[in-house]
Amino acid sequence: MNKTDRLLAIVLELQGRQVVRAEDLAARFETSVRTIYRDIQALSEAGVPIIGTTGTGYSLMEGYFLPPISFTIEEAVALLIGLEFIEQRFDDDYRVRAHAARRKIEATLSDSVRSETSRIRKSLRLLAPGKQAASSNERENLDQIRRALLNGRKISFHYSKRNTDSTGSRHSVRTVAPYGLVLVEGSWMLVAWCDLRQDIRHFRLSRMTELIELDERFELPEHFDLREYTPLDDRHLRVSLRFNHDIADKVKESSYHYVEDMKEHQNGLDVILRVRQLDEILQWVLGWGASVTVLEPESFRSRIREEAERILNRY
Repeated sequence: MNKTDRLLAIVLELQGRQVVRAEDLAARFETSVRTIYRDIQALSEAGVPIIGTTGTGYSLMEGYFLPPISFTIEEAVALLIGLEFIEQRFDDDYRVRAHAARRKIEATLSDSVRSETSRIRKSLRLLAPGKQAASSNERENLDQIRRALLNGRKISFHYSKRNTDSTGSRHSVRTVAPYGLVLVEGSWMLVAWCDLRQDIRHFRLSRMTELIELDERFELPEHFDLREYTPLDDRHLRVSLRFNHDIADKVKESSYHYVEDMKEHQNGLDVILRVRQLDEILQWVLGWGASVTVLEPESFRSRIREEAERILNRY
């Protein structure tokens, strides 16, 4: 950290706390106490109203705020929750930066806003869907891919994908040009141009291993915009289910991404799914046990029956 950044950080540190000792500042910024003394003198000469008390520490004159940014309580809560989300779901580099940004924002708040913001945040809790935080493998891949994106370089990795007939997984080695990263229902996905398929493909970061950044560069097509990108919908299979009334609310709250339509009536809750392969929804349907009935197609009814017989034979 250079001197200019350290001086600003010291002011922010003083704003966030009533009194700070020189020894604590030295430890915080990994420098000597003598350097902190010089920094405090430089800030005082620049007009920052720092009050020093022998044996106690340093503080800012009441009412002094830097930078002159004013957040409402709602704005502050929104920013801090967003940073908390980044700390949970992004890689280690962004986690550290988000933590530093959070400290800076908290330091710019007045005492009243900081107090009220803290009170509101204690009544809110952010949980990642399905899991508390990204897996270490996913975070590591996220960090490498993000750097490759910034460097404009292709990446290579081993990719595993479960076979549609549930006989295991198939593995392949892919070389791709990373176009962007998307967080989908708690899991990171890479949108990339695949050299093997000669088309845009999507890859789950959790299924990648032996990922490396290559020397080969690429240029993002001018017409490609990740925010406007819509993948081709190739889910051509229609599945109709009927759920019992007693679990209708749970089904609605599941927010299952294959659901296309729902309609509740006197016989239960009818749900329409749209999928690529029936195996994609097999485990989800089985998870509802006897509370769901497959209406169509007949091939899926037979598949559920076969799985139920296998379960029965096992017990």
